[in-house]
Amino acid sequence: MLRRKIAFLLAVFAATAGVMALQKPLFMAWYAGEAAAAGAGAAEWFEVLWHGLSLDLTVAGYVTAVPLLVMLLSLWVRLPERLWRALLTGYFALVALLTAVVFAVDLALYEHWGFRIDATVFIYLADPKEAMASVDWWLGVRQTLIAALCTAGILWLYRRTLRLFDGEPLGVRSAVPATLLFAMLAAFDFLAIRGGMGASVANISKVCFSPEAFLNHAATNPLFSLLSSLGDNEDYAAAYPFYDDRTLDANFAALRGDDPAQRPDTLLLTTRRPNIVVVILESFARTVMDEQIGGEPVMPSMQRLKGEGIWFENFFANSFRTDRGEVAVLSGYPAQTRTSIMKLPAKSRTLPSIARSLAAEGYATSFAYGGDLNFTNQAQYMYATGWQELIWQRDLRFAGADPSDWGWDDALMCDWFAQRVIDLDGAGQPFLAGLLTLSSHKPFDVPYAKFENEVLNAMAFSDECVGRMIERLKASPAWENLLVILVADHGYPYPKTLPYNVPLRHRIPMIWTGGAVRAPGVVETYGSQIDLAATLLGQLGIAHGDYAFSKDLFASEPPRKFAYYTFNDGFGVVDASGEAIWDATSDRIVSETAPGLLDVGRTMLQSTYRDLAER
Repeated sequence: MLRRKIAFLLAVFAATAGVMALQKPLFMAWYAGEAAAAGAGAAEWFEVLWHGLSLDLTVAGYVTAVPLLVMLLSLWVRLPERLWRALLTGYFALVALLTAVVFAVDLALYEHWGFRIDATVFIYLADPKEAMASVDWWLGVRQTLIAALCTAGILWLYRRTLRLFDGEPLGVRSAVPATLLFAMLAAFDFLAIRGGMGASVANISKVCFSPEAFLNHAATNPLFSLLSSLGDNEDYAAAYPFYDDRTLDANFAALRGDDPAQRPDTLLLTTRRPNIVVVILESFARTVMDEQIGGEPVMPSMQRLKGEGIWFENFFANSFRTDRGEVAVLSGYPAQTRTSIMKLPAKSRTLPSIARSLAAEGYATSFAYGGDLNFTNQAQYMYATGWQELIWQRDLRFAGADPSDWGWDDALMCDWFAQRVIDLDGAGQPFLAGLLTLSSHKPFDVPYAKFENEVLNAMAFSDECVGRMIERLKASPAWENLLVILVADHGYPYPKTLPYNVPLRHRIPMIWTGGAVRAPGVVETYGSQIDLAATLLGQLGIAHGDYAFSKDLFASEPPRKFAYYTFNDGFGVVDASGEAIWDATSDRIVSETAPGLLDVGRTMLQSTYRDLAER
């Protein structure tokens, strides 16, 4: 009997570790293109399995803990064996379901996020209806089937292990030494959970082995990645302790952009008080904007507007998500790695914002979106930071049209928004009007058929809608005193093999156009979304002393102009001299081609989190 009890526990542990290990070749096969781009041959596939085994064993240790406790109880407590089996079957069903669902969701998300699933997903599941709106029907069906098949397979395996279960209690003479033996097994199980006997406990760094981020991601156990990130970064000030306070203050003093004495060296506008339109373009990546299919540009409108207005050649997003990109654009506040300040109302409401600054100068401020502004807490953030009027899906009706799952498409919204700008101009009060587009967001459901690739087709549709909107504004009296700023909320993983942490992944377009622009031109200075606030306010002669992280790209101070961005757990910095990329998960410098940029990134990241803690 004792031999069967031990064999059962070992079988549970081995079965769990096997299931976790099997996910790795399945993941790499699913992302075969990325694996090939990372140079994954037979040796790399083996290394992914080998290095990933440490976290697989940790998860197996956690899963085995409950059966181990049951076996200990069964040594002393007599219960019907069918009851023990029923309890264990229910437990294994929960483990199988959780493992399968996490695997299926992670498999779908990685394509868009570029990292394995973690607690970030719960930010976007706070509103399940809106989260599901970005999932097309086939994707939902496909991942559900994958989860169901995996659940069935894992549960079948666990039920096989249950054949070894023996719930008969032992006599006292046998139970005492058996208890000591199981205590020893529990100690080994604890070591598996801890990640060994070394000083470092189980963490994702343990599986990192390659300079190719994809291979490290492939080795990561998704269930561990999700569960281990719960509650991350609650002590924000201690999240990235690169420098002591005095050194950090000195480093940041050379980078901050809130010097009241700053003045732009170049004036781009014909007036200090234009009416202003900010159009945040969903997922408009430079890689997509510059793409051509059969010699035809995917985004001809953006290419045309690039030559007609002021084009920012070296401009970058601060993050990979809309909520973080919006805060960077509208508040000049850097994106965080594993949290989103937009989801922290007590903190986000203290942020500066373009809307608040312009409202203080007599501007009427309004923001429009064809979807639901409650998603990711956008409405709360916008109202709290000075947007006086929000107009979104629930407020709009279009004759003969129905919204998609994500909201009203860009054709309807851009046409409506053009008329709104014209009407605001007629009202006589200076205004700031914002628009967030949405048709270039997954599921890419658009009434358009130009390219076979659904991503490029949706991007082309949005580009055409924005182009028509600009042409309509040009033909109206509103154009003469209008500044239109077109800027993406974040980049997009196009092509699919584009690594998530390199500068090109975060490169985005920004164009200033309108009748208030003095002349077209090209700006070569490096900058990112956080620099828009100070740059715009500088052109308007409005103080931007409360935007510590935002630099006026046309001011001589601070002298070093750079673009800074974050990804899941790390940062990148790029300027005219080179780049620096640092990954916090593996505590590794991914790239450093210019001196000093690594310190710039570390200073920005630590300063952001210290500021977040103090808000």
